[in-house]
Amino acid sequence: MKIPMTEYLRIDLETEKWECRVCDHEIAPAEGNYKEGLLVHNRDPREIHPPILDPERYRFTFSPDPEWVRILEFCCPKCGTQVETEYAIPGHPPLWDMQVDLPALKAQWAARGTEALPDAGPAVIPGRGHSH
Repeated sequence: MKIPMTEYLRIDLETEKWECRVCDHEIAPAEGNYKEGLLVHNRDPREIHPPILDPERYRFTFSPDPEWVRILEFCCPKCGTQVETEYAIPGHPPLWDMQVDLPALKAQWAARGTEALPDAGPAVIPGRGHSH
């Protein structure tokens, strides 16, 4: 049984793997951090939040200082779908934001059955409506 966890991630309870919900790529073991199996783009925060004030004239420009914050974009290595974005402290590892109790998740879904699985998800047709 494949359990949706986020818009773009699910866990296959049989293989105990994180998977991309767009392309079915196996990302990483479900007992670990899914981010370890994704591609990471370390963005300069000034690309996302450009200075409002002239940085040549002012020390504080209302733009994040890249020495204090970084923006990490996590993407599926197969289809390129951006799965997660994280504001992080430079030098710190990515957050482990979903630590799953697999035995409890398996028991919960065994009791619910497959009819309780949601029908909704990323209805993405390659080449239409989803750009990278």
